[in-house]
Amino acid sequence: MGDYADLPGVRTWYETVGSGDPLVLLHGGFCTNDTWGAQRPELAASYRLYLPERRAHGHTPDVEGPLSYTDMAGDTVAFLESVVGGPAHLVGWSDGGIVALLTALARPDLVRRMVLIGTTFRPASEAFVAPGMLDALTPDSAEMAFFRELYVAASPDGPDHWPAVATRVIDMWRTQPTLDAGDLAAVRAPTLVMTGDDDLMTLEHTAALYRALHDARLAVVPGASHLVPLEKPAEVDRMILDHLTGEDAGTMMPVLRAPDPASGRDATA
Repeated sequence: MGDYADLPGVRTWYETVGSGDPLVLLHGGFCTNDTWGAQRPELAASYRLYLPERRAHGHTPDVEGPLSYTDMAGDTVAFLESVVGGPAHLVGWSDGGIVALLTALARPDLVRRMVLIGTTFRPASEAFVAPGMLDALTPDSAEMAFFRELYVAASPDGPDHWPAVATRVIDMWRTQPTLDAGDLAAVRAPTLVMTGDDDLMTLEHTAALYRALHDARLAVVPGASHLVPLEKPAEVDRMILDHLTGEDAGTMMPVLRAPDPASGRDATA
């Protein structure tokens, strides 16, 4: 079920399951592959799933220096090239969505379609409903207990390394990512942007992400939070599968996707 890949940036743990076209699942910050438990059976019935755990997460060791989404995207590019062996669909949740975005920008040839769940493109101070929540997060705070348990159970660096990782991930949230609308417009992979209606990110920020992408669809899941894949697994799995098949019935009265009169093509094309 699991093995290590010796990537240039970090020796990376990954798991595989299923058969079919490759689909890479990118977990959230502080999380491990276990958090995809509600998606694995349904998605693996149609796709070959690849589940890498990023540097300083799960079974993958930490690295020296600051943590950055850019470096994690570089690891993902290397993973696609050396383990997957070519382009794949990407489904990224939270931090994993940011990594998916940056991977699509760096190597569009390796990304077929994307699903971004609870994803930001700016730092927490500009994207979170309550950016002050980061001030209450410390390695030993009650809010971090669940993530601390995930880390301790899997990390090869041992439980004593948790404070160093927790501090650097929170610092990353404060300052990264720093994409803008021009960056997002360069993403060419057809993308489903998904969020709970009570997510950590403001709906305005999620809508800005959706509007800035070249070819995107938006799903706001009612009665759900940042943990929407756990809370509404059947709905989330169905929307992921519908998007990845590329089947689009079209809309009867498109506005953002209205055909360009001059070219006869969609305005997003």
